[in-house]
Amino acid sequence: MSRSQAAANAMTFAPASASVLPLHVLRPEELDAFLSGAGRSWADWLKASRFEAGLGELRLLPGPKGGVVGAVAGYGTAQARRRLRFGLAKVVTALPGGDWVLQGSLSQPERAEAALGWLLAGYRFDRYRPGRKPADLPRLVCPEGVNADLVTAMAEGEALTRDLINTPAQDMGPGELEVVLNSLARGFGAKVAVTSGDALLARNFPMIHAVGRASPRAPRLLDMTWGESGPKLTLVGKGVCFDTGGLNLKPSTGMNLMKKDMGGAATVMGLAQMIMALNLPVRLRVLIPAVENVISGNALKPKDILTSRKGLTVEVNDTDAEGRLVLADALAYACEDKPDLLVSMATLTGAARVAVGPDLAPYYCDDARIAAALEAGAAEGFDPVWRMPFHDAYESVIEPGIADLDNAPGFGFAGSITAALFLRRFVDVPRYVHFDIYGHTPSDQPARPKGASGQGARAILGALPQVLGVTVR
Repeated sequence: MSRSQAAANAMTFAPASASVLPLHVLRPEELDAFLSGAGRSWADWLKASRFEAGLGELRLLPGPKGGVVGAVAGYGTAQARRRLRFGLAKVVTALPGGDWVLQGSLSQPERAEAALGWLLAGYRFDRYRPGRKPADLPRLVCPEGVNADLVTAMAEGEALTRDLINTPAQDMGPGELEVVLNSLARGFGAKVAVTSGDALLARNFPMIHAVGRASPRAPRLLDMTWGESGPKLTLVGKGVCFDTGGLNLKPSTGMNLMKKDMGGAATVMGLAQMIMALNLPVRLRVLIPAVENVISGNALKPKDILTSRKGLTVEVNDTDAEGRLVLADALAYACEDKPDLLVSMATLTGAARVAVGPDLAPYYCDDARIAAALEAGAAEGFDPVWRMPFHDAYESVIEPGIADLDNAPGFGFAGSITAALFLRRFVDVPRYVHFDIYGHTPSDQPARPKGASGQGARAILGALPQVLGVTVR
């Protein structure tokens, strides 16, 4: 969609050949042994440059004619690696172009992290800098024991998610989101159905319509289906393409990142791409309520009472709590098909960010077996998640008295939990998971440049074998 050709090439593995250069990956305790066998010129160079094998440290190794014939990268201490995910990926942007192969004592999980981090570090978002010369990024030979198809699918799905979130709202409204979903569907033989504008009322999606009706860019429900057999997996992603807060208008600082309020939709689309690229034996469905929450004469008003698709009434106590409204109709619709696993993803609450910060993806789930599978998938996919409680004691908080539910209770606490409880009221299938993600990296990190970031998708992908009994080949 927007990556330069150089970046796209960097997100695929290099073929093994005689021309690849070695990248020696060393822990600090392995440095002396390497220096002893490296030859005097390299040993003197590494000592003179004070190479200590810290995480992400890099030194190029010169050949007899002055060219680069390899490199040495520090792997750091175990504590450093725990504190900095994908730390080895720091070397990717410092290495010269060409094909590289890892050498060293890395375990299989460490090789997998290095491979995924390498591909993710090749991401660039250059759509609005067309004259910028693309960097000559290095490529990696897929390390031994690493599933190249799986890691490539993860990286390319993440790239789609990042592209969508990074694109400003002027070029990523509900209609543009529909175009991208149609393009994704065509690439894998999936089908897309769209319900738009006033047809949402006719087909009983009143809350999606109510949130999006004020925008000249018509609200819509996007519905993609793929796969003919296997368990039913339905992904629901919040597609609020820009959120002004509506009549409960956000301050300017609160609007600065609101192009990312469709991060849930972007993440489920990236996950869907992973699933289809790997040809997993599931019946996949992706539902995206795509809207803009803006202001006009017919905008949703505070204290309006909406009747949802499920029949529950909702008092709107804050038009800036619109994401749960559009998700509620989509979740109720999803449950009519009785999926074996239902997952919702949304950039839903600031309370989640206060609770766990930008790096963790909090999720809600009543099923301990699914939670265990997600924790295992998070570890395997280097995609940290954190389980939060559907705390039943707070159920009364979301009941305003004048209607069945309150979209923004004035409780003052546990905002992420009460939002999750609100969504659960619209779900009547036994296996449901809700993610309250951030979708943004505040500062440059290895393999995760400042800007859009997918969260939770790799954890879900890794959980599917246990939860749905499917094999990821």
